[in-house]
Amino acid sequence: MSGQRLPSTRLAAAEWAISRGVVSEAYEILMSEGFAVARHGSGTYIASSIPEGAARIDPAGTASIEPIRRGVSAAATAILTRGPSLEPQKPLPFVTGRIAHDERTARLLNRIAARHMNYAFEGYGDIQGEYALRAAISAHLAVSRGVRCSPEQIFITAGTQQALDLAFRVLMTPGDTAVVEDPCYPPARQCLALNGIDVVGLPVDVDGINITRLLDGTLASPAAFYVTPSNQYPVGSVLSLSRRLGLLSYAEENDCWIIEDDYDSEFRYRGHPIASLHGLDKANRVLYTGTFSKVLLPSLRIGYLVVPADLAPAFRAVRPAVDRCPPSFQQRVIADFLEEGYFPAHLRRLRERLRASRDLLAGFLTERLVEHLAVLLPDQGINLTVRSTGNWDDDTAVSAAALRKGVVVMPLSRMNVISTERLRLLLGFSGLSEEEADMGTRVLAEVFESKEFVGS
Repeated sequence: MSGQRLPSTRLAAAEWAISRGVVSEAYEILMSEGFAVARHGSGTYIASSIPEGAARIDPAGTASIEPIRRGVSAAATAILTRGPSLEPQKPLPFVTGRIAHDERTARLLNRIAARHMNYAFEGYGDIQGEYALRAAISAHLAVSRGVRCSPEQIFITAGTQQALDLAFRVLMTPGDTAVVEDPCYPPARQCLALNGIDVVGLPVDVDGINITRLLDGTLASPAAFYVTPSNQYPVGSVLSLSRRLGLLSYAEENDCWIIEDDYDSEFRYRGHPIASLHGLDKANRVLYTGTFSKVLLPSLRIGYLVVPADLAPAFRAVRPAVDRCPPSFQQRVIADFLEEGYFPAHLRRLRERLRASRDLLAGFLTERLVEHLAVLLPDQGINLTVRSTGNWDDDTAVSAAALRKGVVVMPLSRMNVISTERLRLLLGFSGLSEEEADMGTRVLAEVFESKEFVGS
């Protein structure tokens, strides 16, 4: 009741069995927000005039009679209804995106990090990122991917996702059209939607994205392409050299941009990778993005975007509106790791471990699920795709049944743009132990044998 005197802090502390300091702090908050007033020499009282709106606060557990209508953008609504989202995933067998831990690399990163653990001199960094890291990335890409660029063309980003968002914002206008692979990496498609970009999907086969409709003129020229040519996500095919050259020629002739997502090109298990689109590009139509999330740690949140030199000023102008600058600490650690020559040995160890995990999983699948799954063994990457042998036809139902038993197999149909195929599943093998591979494939075999997914 307004005007009523509150108990003294000593009495309240004794009655409620809490410290007097907590009561004093609570009273101070009430007074600062206008719910109570202090009278010198008299005590603390409930304010006679409760602040506007406070009377409308419902008691805990009560529901509002009238539902509150809240609006979000059309793009956000589409993402909410379409999915899938990138919710945190439990470390279950075959979940994608897990990291293979390397103890030697962990020790090196900890030692390097100790050098830079001094926050006294930290301030806002360069819009494009630490020059030392950009220079190290430039040198690495020239050797490993044939990407010729200067540090001035590189922007450090919070992973690939921010790199894509920055590229879409600078290069495209709401209402423009982007051509993507079908099926397509969901977060990239969602990012296009949030930027108001219409999407057209072209099918993917063993040679990557099929550009026939572009070359024969049955499809209008888009503003940009988003592609994963080195290891198509999620199918796993590699874009052939002839199609790479055809796509580059088309982009040059039709004034299109190409955003090349080279998210895991470091993991090649057989032969040499085809040159990157950026390395083959003579017309400066390709923007190249990569990440350290797969090769080091996702929590570092370090990716990069390589842009044509003449576009760097536009990207520098837009970047602060999205994110003023990337965090310096992580960049300095990675820069030293690269500059001091640890990265090649780390990659060799990681490739061998991932190759062993791939072969182990493929062997278990072939041995235990040959009647149900055709295994498509990838030459690159950290995931493998399996296809129905003909005795099941709903990948979402299989996925749901497996998840109920603690195994993650991702249905490719959730990533379809136009395609209606529901016959493929994606399994991750990075960070997969032998025990998990053994248990997971046994459980998956039980799911198929029991046909738990039928009618689900």
